[in-house]
Amino acid sequence: MTEDALQRTRTLERPTRDSMLRRDPDVSRFWYENQDLFQEAWNEWEQSNPSDLDSSIYDSNLRVAVEGAWKDPKTEAAVKDLWKEVFPGVYKTQFFDPERLAVLRSYMDSVAVTGIPLRPPYGISLNRGGAMLDPRSEGHLGAPAFQAFYRELMDTYMRPISRLLFPDVMGFDTQTFGFSIQWQADKDTSLRPHSDASSVTLNINLNLPNESFSGSAVSFIDPVSRRVEKLYFEPGTALIHHGSVPHASEPITEGQRSNFVLWLYGQNGQIPHPDTQAVQTDPHTRWTVPTEPSDGFAPF
Repeated sequence: MTEDALQRTRTLERPTRDSMLRRDPDVSRFWYENQDLFQEAWNEWEQSNPSDLDSSIYDSNLRVAVEGAWKDPKTEAAVKDLWKEVFPGVYKTQFFDPERLAVLRSYMDSVAVTGIPLRPPYGISLNRGGAMLDPRSEGHLGAPAFQAFYRELMDTYMRPISRLLFPDVMGFDTQTFGFSIQWQADKDTSLRPHSDASSVTLNINLNLPNESFSGSAVSFIDPVSRRVEKLYFEPGTALIHHGSVPHASEPITEGQRSNFVLWLYGQNGQIPHPDTQAVQTDPHTRWTVPTEPSDGFAPF
């Protein structure tokens, strides 16, 4: 490893945020030509900044139930019972422990000031504090400790839970994708109604217990009845739903809202058709990790 990779990274001339959001050709070249340097820089930075990210960040009830299901999949009902359907096809639970969220938030704050470039999520032009999380994305958060945490989140928690709540996604869940968002009052307004290019979307709030915000609900639209309902986040809570469910972020009027948005989909972006019949599987099949490698496809 080159010992001065971090310093060399910090002195690089980099694209402007506007040019990144426009996806100018030079931006893609910047990420490609420097990807090895950036990974060396993340490795070097982490040597001086050990991580406290571990499984204690998860809500204890969820953690115990998930660990139990991995040991004995026939106990998976204990995981399902923690999720409440709050809108047709939308489930909510306490995902992270609010008292441990400060560890994750402090970590995310520290990586934001490393001087290592982080690519903002394309298509969310008002998202001022976001970053790409998955290694398939150029300019992603490549710190090894974070990637280990992210992999556990996707493989150990999100995928089996998705299969449990939405049986039709089985086989359309081998690929992962993720990004963070940070909505700020007076800077960010809203995100118009849309659906996601995912089989399943998991949206986890990262706000601390003393970090309040107003507005910024997620509005869900029932495609059948056209009913609209605004759902709100509390610290560490999560919403999970098919990516095809229409939803929108309402304007934030006070404070700041921070979230992880995580996707699963199949090879080359495949997602289940609305009429897809659920694959009949047993619990032992649900609680497995796919062997398919990353296909390198990134939705944005």
